[in-house]
This record gives sequence, structure tokens and C-alpha cells, in this order.
Amino acid sequence: MRRLFFMTGLLLLLGLTTYNVKGQNHFVKTVGSHFEINNKPYYFIGANYWYGPLLASEGEGGNRERLIKELDFMKSNGINNLRILVGAEGPDNQPRRVTPTLQVKQGQYNDTLLAGLDFLLSEMGKREMYAVIYLGNTWDWSGGYSQYLNWNGKGKIPYLYSHGWNRFKNYDKKFLTNKNSKNAFYNHVKYIVSRTNRYTGIPYTQDPAIMAWQITNEPRALAIEKIPTYIQWITKTAALIKSIDKNHLVSTGSEGKIGCENDMKLYRRIHANRNIDYLTLHIWPKNWNWIKDKNIPGTLHKAIVKANAYMLPHFKLGKKLNKPVVVEEFGLPRDHHKYSLSDSTISRDKFYKDIFNVLLRYAKQKGSFAGCNFWAFGGTARPLPGQPFWKRGDDLMGDPPQEEQGLNAVFDTDSTIKLVHKYNSRLKVLLEK
Repeated sequence: MRRLFFMTGLLLLLGLTTYNVKGQNHFVKTVGSHFEINNKPYYFIGANYWYGPLLASEGEGGNRERLIKELDFMKSNGINNLRILVGAEGPDNQPRRVTPTLQVKQGQYNDTLLAGLDFLLSEMGKREMYAVIYLGNTWDWSGGYSQYLNWNGKGKIPYLYSHGWNRFKNYDKKFLTNKNSKNAFYNHVKYIVSRTNRYTGIPYTQDPAIMAWQITNEPRALAIEKIPTYIQWITKTAALIKSIDKNHLVSTGSEGKIGCENDMKLYRRIHANRNIDYLTLHIWPKNWNWIKDKNIPGTLHKAIVKANAYMLPHFKLGKKLNKPVVVEEFGLPRDHHKYSLSDSTISRDKFYKDIFNVLLRYAKQKGSFAGCNFWAFGGTARPLPGQPFWKRGDDLMGDPPQEEQGLNAVFDTDSTIKLVHKYNSRLKVLLEK
């Protein structure tokens, strides 16, 4: 016992966050169809903060003073769950892509950005915040599938924003049957999951600040004929992560039915896997044509109805599989589809409120809908007048470089933040009963 107290004191003296004081274990676990931390139910309203590791670096794009202020701000508003991108892949000279990149060349990493990821996790640990880290991307805005294909001799990338959906899809889908690309991705997974944090000295596998590893952002087969290899890839990657890390959860990053070729049987199959701990889905009314850009307030009700109809089968499946479900991406533009903070967010707030109310109902019953992360926290950054798209050196704000800056980002002064705080407070009271 004296030795335990000595070690705990030494770790605290060194500034190492263990979350394991007095025998407590603060890893996020699944218990049936809900999450628990230290034997207490864990339901959350969190945020997407994909650029957190970039902001946490001491290199290009880094701003640790802003990061610390934003972490404190989110924590004060009840946001303790952040979904982040481990880092981008590829050269730093491509337009409308995340810059700088973590994996500059295949297997070659930017050490400054790795330090940024370490710093972010260390600061989250101090605040008892939890990270869901996605290890890759289907889409080209951070490199993703297509960058691995480019590295392995499949030619130039036909970027989605410039070449259109069909050309991009026909290129991107090759990832699932390209052995060298997949092996490179597996090596990337091993490298990241096996890392030790330089600031805390804690191996990632033992860090409670990590809630889950996520295979990739919005994984898709992209073609019916690719479904068998898609399933194999999900299965192998999940097993690989679990073989390295027994403490953390693993999730797919799926959009739900829409991300599974509109096939709930496929969605069920990848989430029934014993190494997948919970289900995910995303909701995008604009991208899925549930709203009209020129009349968002007038088409909002239709979007809310469709969102509820979309969520329900996934929640039911979560109950059947006895696993939690997280709505880990959802967003809506401002009322008049402008990228300025002068445009109101009444419709967005109504949309968010509906999702939050559904979460509260499930939390009350310890149901399968166990958490959500809005897209995305824009913090103290601001869109630049007359410049819709991100340029190198601009502040990051949640909207990826291929999208208009301010399109879906939730800024620190938006009324949406008050709504998030209100519902996180309600959630806290409910869980304390």
C-alpha cells in the first residue's frame, strides 16, 4: 500500500495523468448497450475537433495557447468527448487538403505533429476528456485511401472537388483490393497505436484519455463488388488494433446505412464483429439533400423527420447487438447558408436540440443511443471575408479544407454553444440520479 501511494505521488509530481487514483479505472468501457467509466454510466454530447493535434503542435498551424483556452472552454460547457484525426497523409503542396501532414511519405512521419498529438492527449488527460482517434480517411481532404494508392503506383489522385464523384470513386475503391496500400495502412495503425506519449511517458495503450481507436473516417466499400474485401479489411484492422491494445474500444467510423451501400445487413455484419465495440452513424442533411440551401428554415422540419427515421434502425440494431451507438457526426449550415457569424443559427439549434432530446430519452433508460459529437467545434477562429476556402496559414476551424470555411463550424460565440451547455447540464443531472 505504501508503495502504491509513493508511485501515485511520484506520477502526480511528474505531471503524469493516470486517472487511476484510489483504485479507480477511468478507461471508457462498454457494458451492454451503454458506456461506463469507473462503473458509472457515461453518456455524452461531445464535438469533432479533428484538427486538435495540428493546433497542439509547435510547428506550422500550431497554437498551444489557443488549444488550451479552447479545451478549457469546451470542458466548461460540458464537452468532454472529442473526435480527432490522427493526422493527414501525403505531400504538403496539394490544394484543399489538410496541411501540414503527419505522414509526409509512406512510413515517414512529421515528428513535430506526433508531438502535437502527444500534447493534445496530455492536456485532455488533465481535464478528464476522452478522445476518439480515427486512423485514416476514405476522403481525399486528408489524404486517405487515395494517398495510399498514389504511393503504391496507382497514378495521380483525381480529387473529388475537381474531378467529380465518379472518377474519384472509381480510383478510391481500388484501395480495398490493393495489397501494398492496405499493408502500408496496417503498418501505420501499428505505429500509432504502439506509440508512447513523450510528455507523460504513458504508452497510448495505457492512456485513459483515449476512449477509442477508429478504423477510419467514413469507411466505404464504394462498390458492390468490393463488399467482401471491405468486410475483410474492417475485420483485419479491428483484430490488429485489439492485438496491440486490450484497454481501448474500437469503432468503424461508419456513416451508418448510407455508408454501407444502403444495406443494413452489411452495416450489421461489420458491427456484429466481436472486435468492434460500438456502432457509429453520421447525419448530413445538406449532403443528403434533406434541406434546400436557399430555404433551410423552410425545409428544416423535413430534415428532422428524416434524421429521426434514419437514426432509429441503428439504435434498434445496437440494442439487438447489445452495443452502444454514437451519432458521431452531424451538422447544419447557418440559416441563410452564409459563412459569417452575422448569420443566425436558429435552424441549426433546432436540429441539434432534437438530437439532444433523443439522447436524453435514451440515457434515462440506459438505452443504446449513448453519445453524440457535433461537427465541428470552430472555437475562436473566424472565417475570412471574401475567402470561402482555407489557404495555408489560415486558422483551422472545423470545416475541412475542401469545404467553405464557416459552413458547419460552431464558434465559441454561437448560440449553439449555450444549447450544448444546457443539454450537457441536463445529462449530468440525469446521470447523477
